[in-house]
Amino acid sequence: VRRVESLPFLSPSLGQTLTEPAIFAKETSCECRAPHEKLSIAQARLGTPADRPVRVYADGIFDLFHSGHARALMQAKNLFPNGYLIVGVCSDELTHKYKGFTVMTEEERYEALRHCRYVDEVVRDAPWTITADFLEKHKIDFVAHDDIPYSSAGSEDVYEHIKEAGMFVPTQRTEGISTSDIITRIVRDYDVYARRNLQRGYTAKELNVSYINVRTVSRLSMRSREPRLRTAHIEKKYRLQNQVDRMKEKVKTVEERSKHFVYRVEEKSHDLIQKWEEKSREFIGNFLELFGPDGAWTYGPDHATLVILLQCAQIPRAPALTGFRRLTKVLACGTEGNRDAMGLRVPSAVERTTATGRPAH
Repeated sequence: VRRVESLPFLSPSLGQTLTEPAIFAKETSCECRAPHEKLSIAQARLGTPADRPVRVYADGIFDLFHSGHARALMQAKNLFPNGYLIVGVCSDELTHKYKGFTVMTEEERYEALRHCRYVDEVVRDAPWTITADFLEKHKIDFVAHDDIPYSSAGSEDVYEHIKEAGMFVPTQRTEGISTSDIITRIVRDYDVYARRNLQRGYTAKELNVSYINVRTVSRLSMRSREPRLRTAHIEKKYRLQNQVDRMKEKVKTVEERSKHFVYRVEEKSHDLIQKWEEKSREFIGNFLELFGPDGAWTYGPDHATLVILLQCAQIPRAPALTGFRRLTKVLACGTEGNRDAMGLRVPSAVERTTATGRPAH
């Protein structure tokens, strides 16, 4: 086995053999003890001293690790004569939030990268967007990725600030292979792989398929070898499933909106009732101040009693006069004859004494 000679102050794994997996980066600090002055791309390509490796960073999801991933890392490793490759792998939480579900767990993806021959160090739970603090913490000189703008997390290109800083070095994508392509093949020939795994001893529960689906898959596979018919069956099933999922989302959205609407209606109703009570108290108070026996009527909090008293006031309605306009018109009418002419007759003192049993003031 080829061994790289150990040199002082090198990055940690340059002295390790190829029979060992790459190390994990420490969460608190960088183990690299080499001098770390800033380099330009031209300087790095001319070569650096053995005790000053060029630290290149490449990040990604690396789900279903394949040859396309390996080729990209091989390019990143060989960008400079004295390159040290650090690979950042995003966690499941970040990936599911910004990109979608993965087939492999984060631990499986970490281990896949550790055992790639081009990788010197693996950063777990790598950030979705590279920050200045992250670059400083890991003493990163350059970032390697393909040059296609990567729009995500509200940004048109998450590597734009790296490119502007002159720290971005492009790599080339491998055509014809990607994680999405692999998943597409499995989904396309779903029934073939389902039957394959059933024959190998996996249960319907482990495959997350019902007994009816198992029988359907087996029957279609036995009776028809035509890929076109298998594809049509799968497409029909998934179209139906997508419709059901969309309907569930709509129901959930309607429920949430309904709850919000009911809450707002209840809140508005409560406010309206409070305002009505306040206005009714104000109206009754003003009325009693004007037309009480003493010219001003002091009342307490017994709202119900005041409402009854107001309803008992027998003041005839006059055309086109309502509310305070009708009531205050009594004061402006002057003589009793004028008030009678307007249909706003006020009871005399004798009538008020007879009605109330108390002498009028």
